[in-house]
Amino acid sequence: MKTSNYLDQVILEISQAGSLIANEDLEMLVEHILHSKKVFVYGAGRSGFMLKAFAMRMMHMGIDAYVVGETVTATYEKGDLLIVGTGSGETRSILTIVEKAKNIGGRITALTISPDSTVGKLADQVIKLPGSPKDRGKEEAKSIQPMGSLFEQLLLIVLDSVILKYMDIKELDSNKMYGKHANLE
Repeated sequence: MKTSNYLDQVILEISQAGSLIANEDLEMLVEHILHSKKVFVYGAGRSGFMLKAFAMRMMHMGIDAYVVGETVTATYEKGDLLIVGTGSGETRSILTIVEKAKNIGGRITALTISPDSTVGKLADQVIKLPGSPKDRGKEEAKSIQPMGSLFEQLLLIVLDSVILKYMDIKELDSNKMYGKHANLE
């Protein structure tokens, strides 16, 4: 494949994989966010970076959002929402956080390629995303990209679409959100 075609192929993969995600699952996630006191996110590695970006956007919209493990993270309580991203659904650090959240009594949403994983079984809502190396044997999620890149890209794009739906419901636009943007930069 010519180098110039890699970008086209990556965009095609994202588009094809994105068409496999159930829109009603994303709308349900928006409803969970709307009805939660606080929203917490957690993921490991690059998936964690995507969830941090999502937490930042939620903060820009005025949502009480936190990244698990950061020094300024609030206490997770009943009535709160934990959103995790994990390709395998078996990452030990994520599993530990999900088990704690479950014991506290909050709601848990998992974005994963593995709904039948341990994390998937513990979550109240599972949003299935294709795009991990574990999908490579299936026709629905072929990828030329290394490791979990397609999953991580989809995670960011899917969560950005959740932001757009929330903005629509709350009648927010970028101008209103800039009021919550960092101003000490």
